[in-house]
Amino acid sequence: MVFFYCPSGCTFASVMADPFSLREHLHSTDVPRIMGILNATPDSFHAGSRVSGTSAAEQAQRMVSDGASLLDLGGQSSRPGAERIGPDAEWARVQPALESIREVLPDVPISVDTFHAEVARRALDAGADMVNDISAGALDPDLPLLVAERQVPYAIMHMQGTPATMQDRPRYDDVIQDVLSHLTERRDRFREMGIHQLMVDPGFGFGKRIEHNYRLLAHLPDLLTLGCPLLIGVSRKSMIHKVLGCTVGEALNGTTALHAWALDRGAHWLRVHDVAPAMECIRLHQYLRDAASARDDD
Repeated sequence: MVFFYCPSGCTFASVMADPFSLREHLHSTDVPRIMGILNATPDSFHAGSRVSGTSAAEQAQRMVSDGASLLDLGGQSSRPGAERIGPDAEWARVQPALESIREVLPDVPISVDTFHAEVARRALDAGADMVNDISAGALDPDLPLLVAERQVPYAIMHMQGTPATMQDRPRYDDVIQDVLSHLTERRDRFREMGIHQLMVDPGFGFGKRIEHNYRLLAHLPDLLTLGCPLLIGVSRKSMIHKVLGCTVGEALNGTTALHAWALDRGAHWLRVHDVAPAMECIRLHQYLRDAASARDDD
């Protein structure tokens, strides 16, 4: 059960979401958690997230020390306009980073951020624990089949188009209903395939204009009806720095503000570049939640 702040009033509500298991540990949704971003790429939009080989292990250790419960490692940039490099080139980036992380952190859950079934297969064989697929199976239909076969958790995201085309004039009749309908269809299809450990991501910045992103953020509670842990990825994105007129490197304060609002609206997981500030945000939000439900001392 997760608590979230109702923006129209000062009461907390609760919504059930399915827990899931990583490394034989059941992750409930009672307390929000952090997924730390590790990009084994030369072109991810935030340079501070780029890692390779041993630097991946060092960054991973810092993230876990700062409070990350899960590490998300990818080798294919998904920034707007990014080109697809193919599974072999992607795995060549992911493999040394994954192996170096596993050497120093043998028990920390790792998600592989990929839409290629072959990359996911190799990563799971090398010690990854779950799959984070920005396309929800649309870019490689074999990927959900692999997830069903391996029975690992699966994070699925809404995206309009592909990374190369997604910001070419995205349009919606109703962004809330369109995203909810898409994720509902994907959830139901994957459950029929035998995939029950699902995490859902509304896909901030993936085929959405700034106003679409903020409308989604304002209406996050609508997505809690899916009954799956809700993953939020707003860290340092253009929905922050374009509004504030700052750079990606200057977008941490805005990121923290959006994290707080996402937690108020029911987010279970924050996918972040900066773990320590996000962890502080969660701790303060938990204190606020507890204070809202506590009775004053006599």
